[in-house]
Amino acid sequence: MKTYNLALIPGDGIGVDVTDAAMKVLGAAAKGRFAVETTSFPWSCEYYLEHGRMMPEDGIETLRGFDAIYLGAVGWPATVPDSVSLHGLLLPIRKAFNQYANIRPHRLLAGVEGPLKAEGFDILCIRENTEGEYSGAGGRVHEGKDNEVAVETSVFTRAGVERILRFGFEQARSRRGHLTSVTKSNAQKYSMVFWDEVTRELAAEYPDVTVSHMHIDAMAAKMVMAPQDLDVVVASNLFGDILTDLGAAIQGGLGFAASANINPDRSAPSMFEPVHGSAPDIAGKNIANPIAAIWSVAQMLDHLGEAEASAAVLSAIEAATAKGIGIRPGLNTTDEITAAVIAALEA
Repeated sequence: MKTYNLALIPGDGIGVDVTDAAMKVLGAAAKGRFAVETTSFPWSCEYYLEHGRMMPEDGIETLRGFDAIYLGAVGWPATVPDSVSLHGLLLPIRKAFNQYANIRPHRLLAGVEGPLKAEGFDILCIRENTEGEYSGAGGRVHEGKDNEVAVETSVFTRAGVERILRFGFEQARSRRGHLTSVTKSNAQKYSMVFWDEVTRELAAEYPDVTVSHMHIDAMAAKMVMAPQDLDVVVASNLFGDILTDLGAAIQGGLGFAASANINPDRSAPSMFEPVHGSAPDIAGKNIANPIAAIWSVAQMLDHLGEAEASAAVLSAIEAATAKGIGIRPGLNTTDEITAAVIAALEA
């Protein structure tokens, strides 16, 4: 039986709650199929307050030997600024392990009602994950003075843009054959025009994929007015970040927002996480919805090559939501939702 070594970073707030739930489901999914060994790391805002950093200096090298990384949530803004927690843990992992493809699925689970009239949508958002607007290039001078200046420079490389678009084309080819590339090239005449040009170049290699170009503002409207027309959506780091929160909203809320940070060439571990944040106000109260965390486990299993187990977890999630379990905030406890998913897995 194959054994997978998994690094756990429960992190902050409800990250601890949902990671525990997700690992219980993973254990049920693994039975008779494979084994999982987990190593948990206490890297979090609490760790930062004690050590002055979000993870130790050798944190990246420590994680490198694992088959995958599972992250619960990061952030406790009352004690540590989000800019510190994000740049101290999540972003360094994504960049160090070349996890350049952030994948977030957006569709309504059985029994879940979204805020829109549309129900039959199935969108796969592909977000560039290592450069663009989140490159961290820039600085501040004359801090605290009247002439203070802050500069933030977006960095778009041909290699970076081409590889995320190619990844998107491959995903579209395996789905319904439609890719939408999102930019703002009418206003950003260098980086976004460049992105559009690379998209058109690559489109010639994928004649079986229909390509659309949309500006970010028009795409935001499209996701609300006609989400059923979308298949694979590819966007830069910032635009993808914004659109995927909108995607979570139309699929019923952040409690259903799963994500995968993928290293497609598998030269380093990929990382899987729900994207609902740490929600300090409800931490430890057994009321956090673990479905996004469990869905992220399904993504992890698929990446590891355990397609049967991945499909079983997704089916179990929908078996629970079809019965009305976990479909609205506060309707069920974390434990109740977890137990329902496990019961469906073991049925």
